Amino acid sequence: MKKDAHYYALLAMSRSVGIEKETAHKIAYASQFVDDAKVNKITLAADNPSDLLSELGDEIINAATCHSYSDLSTYNYSSMTANTSAFHFVPGCEGRNFPKKMRCKKESKIIKPIVEEAVNNTDPITLGITLHAYADTFSHQGFSGIASKVNDVEGVRENNQIYISNYQLLKEKRWKEIGTRITTFLSELIKDRVVPAYGHGQVYSYPDIPYLEWRYEYDATDNFSSQYQVSRVKNNERFIEAFKKIKDILQKFLESNDQYRDNSVVEVDYEEFYSILTARKVEEERIADWKDFTLTKGLLSSSDQNIIEYDHNIWLKEAFKDFINCDFERRIVNDVHLADDFLQSNWYKYYQGIQWYKQLFFKAAEKNGLSIPNNYS
Repeated sequence: MKKDAHYYALLAMSRSVGIEKETAHKIAYASQFVDDAKVNKITLAADNPSDLLSELGDEIINAATCHSYSDLSTYNYSSMTANTSAFHFVPGCEGRNFPKKMRCKKESKIIKPIVEEAVNNTDPITLGITLHAYADTFSHQGFSGIASKVNDVEGVRENNQIYISNYQLLKEKRWKEIGTRITTFLSELIKDRVVPAYGHGQVYSYPDIPYLEWRYEYDATDNFSSQYQVSRVKNNERFIEAFKKIKDILQKFLESNDQYRDNSVVEVDYEEFYSILTARKVEEERIADWKDFTLTKGLLSSSDQNIIEYDHNIWLKEAFKDFINCDFERRIVNDVHLADDFLQSNWYKYYQGIQWYKQLFFKAAEKNGLSIPNNYS
């Protein structure tokens, strides 16, 4: 899924069930930030306050939760398992061998106990992190978060994608989509050479487009004997099912945390909600529709611009002094100064949340017969 679902739809759903604004914002922001947290290691400047250095040491590690098929730094075992698989392709634990068990399945045996823990937790940020992974089990089902034969597919086709001109893509500097379009025109033979069997790379961004109808062929055998089966996918069905389940999860979280309740919220028309969720429009247009929906339904007001406009740097700016965006676009950032209230910052709570999540992830994997070497269990 993309920002329109992970942030805007989740924000609207959180408000619609009666969760107050700031808490709903934290849930939705944490959910989307899973796709934006690029920094994996931060070394701290020696002149940070001594109490912070005493608490944290001289570095913060394993902070990234986003992945990139074009970033060679993600092509290592730790990134594939503790990042890509953990947060974006939660394994289904089904099959006779490790690659098959790593294949993502909706509502997998791993994600369910983590959701239960998050619901009974008081922290909205850990819930947001968990809901990102949970939602992706619906959209990414069938693919694996490691480089694997599982992801080596054939016969990829779609029949209802919106066409955007190459000129428009260049004008808007949408480089990722330009790269995807170029790759799409390559033959299957060339594609196998230049697009690794990692995540859903070989089916492009198809799983994350909410209205798309598409198909692909995958090797269904345990020994990868090239006996391919056809999978036909209607993303609108997957997205709607996911958000119906997410609504139930949010309601349970609110029942466990009545301190976050806003009794002034009026329940919305969910048929309209699902229509916006799966509208055959480009992402920017769907986001515009979500903004209009939250305002016209009274879920947000015009004074809530900090919530209406998602900014992936907000938590970083609050947590780190002398923040410069280009520094935090890299995997490693050195000689960083922390804000005085860093330990209470949303970014640090997010960092604690992903460590909490990964401990539960590897524990649940082991319990369900999937042994993944790691530093958390």
